[in-house]
Amino acid sequence: MQYSSLKKILFKLDPENAHHLAEFALKNIARYMPFLLTKIAQNYQVVDPKLSQNIFDVTFPNPVGIGAGFDKNATMIETLAALGFGAVEFGTVTPKPQSGNDKPRLFRFPEYNTLQNAMGFNNDGLQAVQARVKKHYPYKIPLGANIGKNKSTPEEKALDDYEKLMHAFCDISDYIVINISSPNTPGLRDLQNETFIKSLFTLAGTITQKPVLLKIAPDLEISDALSMCQIALDNGAQGIIATNTTIDYTLLPDAKNFGGLSGEVLKEKSFKLFQALAKEFYGKTTLISVGGIDSGEEAYRRLKAGASLIQFYSAFVFQGPALVKNINTTILKLMEKDGYHHISEVIGSDLS
Repeated sequence: MQYSSLKKILFKLDPENAHHLAEFALKNIARYMPFLLTKIAQNYQVVDPKLSQNIFDVTFPNPVGIGAGFDKNATMIETLAALGFGAVEFGTVTPKPQSGNDKPRLFRFPEYNTLQNAMGFNNDGLQAVQARVKKHYPYKIPLGANIGKNKSTPEEKALDDYEKLMHAFCDISDYIVINISSPNTPGLRDLQNETFIKSLFTLAGTITQKPVLLKIAPDLEISDALSMCQIALDNGAQGIIATNTTIDYTLLPDAKNFGGLSGEVLKEKSFKLFQALAKEFYGKTTLISVGGIDSGEEAYRRLKAGASLIQFYSAFVFQGPALVKNINTTILKLMEKDGYHHISEVIGSDLS
């Protein structure tokens, strides 16, 4: 079935129910019909050494990753890999299982290719997700663990949550992402401060040698974002992911007054902040760009701006699995047009 036909069915459902249906299909293909994974891979994967990079001492076969939030519970890793993603970032995972915020909490705005979510880190919790990931790791593509504190954990105890999570996933992931930038857990963004970030990354250095990255919000002032990232890097962070969802509701007509916006309306806001970070930190750390990426051309723009890797989520909902292949093939075409022989030549080319 073409995704355009499937989308008509899915978009008649509540957005969260549609996601659960997609998750049911993707996880059960691997469980009950693993022979289909080869067929899916033949149709969707783009295998070309020009796209391959060694980052964090692991091979990313291409620069396109699925952003955190899609595979919250690490149930879809095998099928997402078959669909051509170069990495899967699962989570956000919290120490204890939690149901998240009250429903409805996920909204589509198809005319703007935008989602608004107030999910609140709904996930199965550390133990369940850890058990699933252990069955796969090490995997054919890199796996990233996106971690966050429980809603019930007070701010003064937040460090304990991150400590438990880093211990749980440091040996079964290729990198760990600190999520203190989601707008959907009360008080979480308050942790975006010098004291907490310094304590957090200092602690991380005592737990693991795996790369630990900071994911930041797009709503920070550029000067604050630069300062926060510098503190993280000074204390052991090995990468920056920019950006999470935005609470700038002026970007979307009829936006709800809660939750975070992702997708097309976030594109320029996310790019502007990423561009400022790249001017400061390109060549000093690994930069990953996410937020409004919906085409090969946009992915290429982020690579040229200094991103080693890119991620998307919302565009996957609106365009379907062919987007992964389209982005990778477009990057290759643009590389050929510009005379580049390897993706490493593209990355940061606008900064040279």
